[in-house]
Amino acid sequence: MRSRFFLAVFVVMALAALPVLAKANFSGDWKLNVSKSDFGPMPAPSSGSMKNTHEDPKLKVVSKQSSDRGDFEAEFNYTTDGKECTNEIMGNPMKSTLKWDGDTLVIDSKAKFGDNDFTMVDTWTLSPDGKTINVSRHFSSSMGEADSKLTFEKQ
Repeated sequence: MRSRFFLAVFVVMALAALPVLAKANFSGDWKLNVSKSDFGPMPAPSSGSMKNTHEDPKLKVVSKQSSDRGDFEAEFNYTTDGKECTNEIMGNPMKSTLKWDGDTLVIDSKAKFGDNDFTMVDTWTLSPDGKTINVSRHFSSSMGEADSKLTFEKQ
């Protein structure tokens, strides 16, 4: 009986010593580092930023981008609990589901622009020091597929 008690105490102490696995928090003002990013076949913007408000499971992203084609701004409201979210992009509904894979956030989005179905899968990771968000993005549509990697630095 006494050995069971000590075994139970040992197990509780060992579990308490394990690090707590916390999900990443993407809150903050982030600037796109154009030179560290790879835009694949897409033209690189001259600048970009995002302002994130992340109180899990809620994530609000205000994204801005400038290029020789002009300025673009969009606001996205998500939940990270796997429930479908609908946002509007360029007048079209975009449906997204977000889920955690450890401390990596996976955003799976689908939209239709005219007759063209479009899917995009973003994988967001936060650097251990919390100063960089890396976004790996895969696009797919009837016009083909492409990948890009975006690097955002905390401001």
